[in-house]
Amino acid sequence: QVQLVESGGGLVQPGGSLRLSCAASGSIVSIYTMSWYHQAPGKQRELVATLTSGGTPTYADSWKGRFTISRDNAKNTVYLQMNNLKPEDTAVYYCFATIRTGTMIENYWGQGTQVTVSS
Repeated sequence: QVQLVESGGGLVQPGGSLRLSCAASGSIVSIYTMSWYHQAPGKQRELVATLTSGGTPTYADSWKGRFTISRDNAKNTVYLQMNNLKPEDTAVYYCFATIRTGTMIENYWGQGTQVTVSS
């Protein structure tokens, strides 16, 4: 019933910036939380940032200070602004959301978007 579609990834030089987007669509009543995860080659998927509706965004220490999570509730979209990118940021970035559909609350994953930081 719900899809999360990430976009905005690509190739960027070290020190550059990208903004990732994750748009939710489908039978959405409300979105409670949205998060971004990072999965580098050969590594486990790990949390980058979480944004709770009405709450303060939280960040993992590895990305705190360089990445910013935000959302546009009217568009059911969450963003990840990535600044001062480093080669170690190279990964597939996944969107995750907890969404109310009708009377149910369910979790959803996006398909991921590739970010490559290289000169």
